[in-house]
Amino acid sequence: MKLGKFILPIIIALGVVAYLSFFTVKEINQAIVLQFGDPKRVLSEPGLKVKIPFIQNVVYLDRRILSLDPQPEEVIASDQKRLIVDAYARFVIIDPLKFYISVGNEAVARSRLATIINSRIRNVLGKQSLATLLSEERSKQMAIIQEGVNTEAEKFGIKIIDIRIKRADLPQANSEAIYKRMQTEREREAKQFRARGAEMAVTITSTADKEVTVILANAKKQSEIMKGEGDGLRNKIFADAFGQDPQFFSFYRAMQAYENALIGGETSLILSPDSDFFKFFGNTGVIK
Repeated sequence: MKLGKFILPIIIALGVVAYLSFFTVKEINQAIVLQFGDPKRVLSEPGLKVKIPFIQNVVYLDRRILSLDPQPEEVIASDQKRLIVDAYARFVIIDPLKFYISVGNEAVARSRLATIINSRIRNVLGKQSLATLLSEERSKQMAIIQEGVNTEAEKFGIKIIDIRIKRADLPQANSEAIYKRMQTEREREAKQFRARGAEMAVTITSTADKEVTVILANAKKQSEIMKGEGDGLRNKIFADAFGQDPQFFSFYRAMQAYENALIGGETSLILSPDSDFFKFFGNTGVIK
């Protein structure tokens, strides 16, 4: 019975020791085994590992490609033009022991790398003109920056995979000045277009009025000619009719005179009953 009282605590103690003695290194991690803060082993292969409980502890480091997005940096180009450069980098921890000894953890490493990248960007891009920074030559400058940053990053057990510029903008004050200049230029062009349009409108209107006047004059001239020809033809017809039958022609002209003088008018005529005007009415004596 006395022995049984100690079995359960011994089993529990052995379980705790076993639990604290084993640890797992995942595929995405690499580990450093520390003994009282002093590095003893570096483990890069995944699997179940063993350490001395209560004496040793494990620090895990990421073995994947990591991204770094430092704060945008203002760069003064060689032609004294200012530019806000927003870059990003990708890096990987290639020497866990050197990394742990030099920077300790990932947060410190990111801070140090951001400072190095921004400093290198200022040094390299500051020697170039703004036109170069905005052209295809920028990729060559980024390669130079990456090479310089890698030289510093190797001291931390880090390798820079890539450095790229996400954006390159002008400072706010410069952007506003350029915007105002562009706006003024567009307003000037708009005024020129409107003035040119008004001039063209006046020219077109004047030409149209001139053409209308010419067309109306030609039409009037043509109508007068046609009217004259019609009057001549009418007179010829009347003359021919008079020559063929003078009595009928006289009768026809008298009928026209009656129509114009007596029908639908308010004019009063005072004529003698035996006037030639009424010769085709016969001897009626009185007109009612």
